[in-house]
Amino acid sequence: MDMELRKWVLLLLGVMVMASCSDETGSDAFGQFEADEVIISAEANGRLVDFDLEEGQRLEEGTEVGLIDTTQLHLQKEEQLASINSIQTNVHKLDAQKAVLQSQLETARKELNRLRSLQKENAATQQQIDSAEGRVNTLQKQIESMDVEKNSVAAEINRMQKKVAQINDQIDRATILNPLNGTVLNTFVEQHELVNQGKPLYRIANLDELILRVYISGAQLPHIRLGDRVEVLFDQSETENQRTEGRISWIASEAEFTPAQIQTKEERVSQVYAVKVRVENPDGKLKIGMPGEVRFATDASGNE
Repeated sequence: MDMELRKWVLLLLGVMVMASCSDETGSDAFGQFEADEVIISAEANGRLVDFDLEEGQRLEEGTEVGLIDTTQLHLQKEEQLASINSIQTNVHKLDAQKAVLQSQLETARKELNRLRSLQKENAATQQQIDSAEGRVNTLQKQIESMDVEKNSVAAEINRMQKKVAQINDQIDRATILNPLNGTVLNTFVEQHELVNQGKPLYRIANLDELILRVYISGAQLPHIRLGDRVEVLFDQSETENQRTEGRISWIASEAEFTPAQIQTKEERVSQVYAVKVRVENPDGKLKIGMPGEVRFATDASGNE
């Protein structure tokens, strides 16, 4: 009876080992999970007056997460606006002066026309007409000169208004807005630090969908296509795997050498092709750096 029991135990262990081997060698590719990570950097210079993020914190797109000091920018803006107001006051003065000159020009033209009528009756001299024409020409040139000056002032106001718009843009960039839905992976600065434009502030990624980057041989390449649905396996325990579904989103166009961290169950060729498989991760079970395996829907083992 003991011998019979022992035989059944050995048989059961054999079946378990065969099942384990079948599960192990049944995967077509191996790799690690990663995410589309984005590093958010400062877009302005100054002291970080507000910044309170924690690693693992979930953020929505458009959330205000920090503020860089804008005191100097506001002072520059006020200075520009004061200059614009001062110049616009001069424009109003030019308009008033031009109105006076136009009134004088109208009177001078009437006087010239009157003298020309009198000349026909020999009641006005050529000298009087010449003097009246000179008066009209002088007033016309003064008005033209004033128009040129006014155009120059308008150009200066336009330049200063563009400067104000640039300052407003800098002020807007000093407000740090999160650009995408995701989870904060790392922070690189602390509140009250001085930051420069381009300085990394934090790294964020959308962990609701991860990427399993796997590597396949050239023999497997013809058997897969973009958009293919595949079975994805990842560790549930030391001996068991969990299964989910993924979609092939990218296939490398050139071969590369097998990365050192990729451990396969049998010898692989030295050059492989990278493949990205996008996997939904709504419950957060998948983690960046976690190993994973792929089983393709078609026979992509590459064996003869």
